[in-house]
Amino acid sequence: MKLTVNGKPVELAGPTPLLDYLAGLRVDPRSVAVEINDRILEREEFARAALREGDVVEVVRMVGGGL
Repeated sequence: MKLTVNGKPVELAGPTPLLDYLAGLRVDPRSVAVEINDRILEREEFARAALREGDVVEVVRMVGGGL
């Protein structure tokens, strides 16, 4: 199954729960924002979301800082 994550092609064996995908990347779901097919997910939706064929996904890590 092919999809795009952060502008790069990704292949997965099949539909994959978002939280499993993030865990595989060693990404804490509390520290990222996720958009799937131009829709920003609410954090409460992460547990129900799955990555599927053709999805376009953006995972953005929160970074603190400033003056």
